[in-house]
Amino acid sequence: MNYSRQRESIKEYLMSTKEHPTADIIYQHVREEYPKISLGTVYRNLTLLVEVGEVRKISTGDGTEHYDADTSAHSHYYCRCCHRVMDLEITPSVDQILAASSAGLGTVESANLLFTGVCKECMESQN
Repeated sequence: MNYSRQRESIKEYLMSTKEHPTADIIYQHVREEYPKISLGTVYRNLTLLVEVGEVRKISTGDGTEHYDADTSAHSHYYCRCCHRVMDLEITPSVDQILAASSAGLGTVESANLLFTGVCKECMESQN
């Protein structure tokens, strides 16, 4: 993979935040440093970063994808009210991984858990 200043800027932004931004939010931030960057370039670079394992893509089921530079084993919590994605320090159990491996579908290389609900802040604001 050739070096790209724009790709490096995308990666640096993702590493600097605990949020799990969408491509549009990443585009807005990277555009401050590279005003001529296109949204398509951001998407292409995110796809490449995901393919090489430097970034995780989190699909929330609502058509929106979020990105995370933390590729360590952890799960995520998605609030269906405010649409935030938050880290959750829960990993799939050995039993779950073994069960998936023995299902006969093929090898298991990774597992991603996404919990969905309404976050504490949204529940409090609704009351």
